[in-house]
Amino acid sequence: MTPRPKSLVKVAERVLSAGGGFLAELADFLDDFRIAPAAALRDEPPRLAGKLERGAWMDAYLAASGEFLAAKHGLANPAWALDPSRSLDEPVFACRSKEGRVFLLKDAPAAFKSRNLFVSANALDRV
Repeated sequence: MTPRPKSLVKVAERVLSAGGGFLAELADFLDDFRIAPAAALRDEPPRLAGKLERGAWMDAYLAASGEFLAAKHGLANPAWALDPSRSLDEPVFACRSKEGRVFLLKDAPAAFKSRNLFVSANALDRV
């Protein structure tokens, strides 16, 4: 069994090298995040934009995740996550319905909204 990614860098590298599913790799990362949270966010993940079909979306999602997790766990915001180039020009919603989009406009965490990503408030929760 392949070990889970221990950082957002490893999430991006695994998606690039193995063509792994981005959200599955992110979920695996979140399962072990609490073991070494500061180290998991410190280094800047490689850029996926221009390399993968939804690479710009993934870059924005990684930055939003880094900022959100840092705030949630009382860590310093990773400087790389604040790079404006890790934001989307057009909004992307996790739901297609008009009602769902209205909900996500209100519910999405600020770290995601600021990057034009509209997800539920529990998008990074693991059970």
